[in-house]
Amino acid sequence: HAQAAAGVAGVIKMVEALRHGVLPKSLHIDAPSTKVDWESGAVALLTEERAWPEVDRPRRAAVSSFGVSGTNAHVILEQAPAQETAARAEPVGLDGELDADSGTPVPWLLSARSPEALREQAAQLAEFTGNRSVAEAPAVARALAGSRAALERRAVVVAADRARALSGLRALADGEAAAGLMSGRAEVSGRSVFVFPGQGSQWVGMGRRLLAESAVFARALEEAAEALEPHTDWSLLDVVNQVPGAASLERVDVVQPVSFAVNVGLARLWASLGVVPDAVVG
Repeated sequence: HAQAAAGVAGVIKMVEALRHGVLPKSLHIDAPSTKVDWESGAVALLTEERAWPEVDRPRRAAVSSFGVSGTNAHVILEQAPAQETAARAEPVGLDGELDADSGTPVPWLLSARSPEALREQAAQLAEFTGNRSVAEAPAVARALAGSRAALERRAVVVAADRARALSGLRALADGEAAAGLMSGRAEVSGRSVFVFPGQGSQWVGMGRRLLAESAVFARALEEAAEALEPHTDWSLLDVVNQVPGAASLERVDVVQPVSFAVNVGLARLWASLGVVPDAVVG
């Protein structure tokens, strides 16, 4: 079972089918079931791949996912609007001498743990850019945005050419203002939520190591085991510890209370470390 990813494969498959205009063959079906009347309706099995014809409306497809825990989802997909293929543009550079200047502003993102580190980073980037005859703005912007952590102190220099980029970087390094330069502190104002996953997220041995190493987690599971004992013919602690002969997680009446108990234990453990949720769902 694909657990949390159940259904995603079907969505990906249909997105590609819509894009390529192909109805893919249904897998693992060689002949239609004789228990279904295939003649009275418009439903048919795709025993062979076939072209998806163009008509006067977008192609549409539906994908259903039936989770092992009872969670059902249905997604309707529609063909994306047709787009004209644009000619591939030449790389946009910050040096007007060697690369054509498109005039398109490009954001350069910087972040650090302190104002001093942010200014030092700006100075280093200005030196890097200034010591080269050509610096491609899109490549630099992609590297800064995708390869560095988003830390507390942040700044952005928006520049359409090399001169403005250098001006903004040097101003940031000197602690001064400049056109296209913005800086500040990222405040974390969100709240935390704990999610208790349902059946399908379990695995044999889950919680076993924590049960042996964390007193907080162990106490939570011991309380759960005591509460369950009058109502079950199996031991929660034996299941988690994988004691020979213990009840199997394949049983629905076992996996659901065991998963819940492990979730409670994890929540207690996080709370003991100072992580207290604003809400719990599941």
